[in-house]
Amino acid sequence: MESDWKKNLTSFFEEYSIIETSKKETRDDFAQFCEFIVEPAFESLAEALKEFDISSKHKREKGKSVTFQINFPGSRIDNFQNIICLPKNSLELKLKLKLRGRKYNRSIAEEEEYPFMENVSPGDILKLKKEDIIQDIIRYYRKFTFEAIANSR
Repeated sequence: MESDWKKNLTSFFEEYSIIETSKKETRDDFAQFCEFIVEPAFESLAEALKEFDISSKHKREKGKSVTFQINFPGSRIDNFQNIICLPKNSLELKLKLKLRGRKYNRSIAEEEEYPFMENVSPGDILKLKKEDIIQDIIRYYRKFTFEAIANSR
C-alpha cells in the first residue's frame, strides 16, 4: 500500500513538470513568433502606411501580447489596434486576436475578441509568413474602416 501513494506522488510531480515545461515552451515560441514573424510584418506595414500619411506603431508586452496601432490619417490619435494575445497559462500557441478601434477621433474605442487565424493550427503558427500577418491586419482594418464609414453620421 505504501508504494501506491509514492507512485501517485511521483506521477503528480512528473505531470506537474510536463505542464510547467509546456507553458515555458509556449511562451518561448510566442516570443519567437513575435520577433521573427509579427514584428517584421508590423515594420513592413508601417512603412507602407506612411505613403498614405498614416502613422502607426507597435509594441510587445513580453509573454502576453503584441500590438499594431494604426492612427487616423494625418493624426496621432489611434484609430485601430490589432492585438495578438497569448492567453495566460497557455500550453500551446492557441492565440487570441483583440481588435480595438474608434470610428471617429473623438469617439470611445470599442473592442472585440476573436480566435487568431482560426484556420491555422497552434502547431503551424510558427510557419506563418510576415505576409500572412499583414494580410490579416489589412482584412480586419478594411472591415472596421468600411463599417465605420457606412455607419457614419
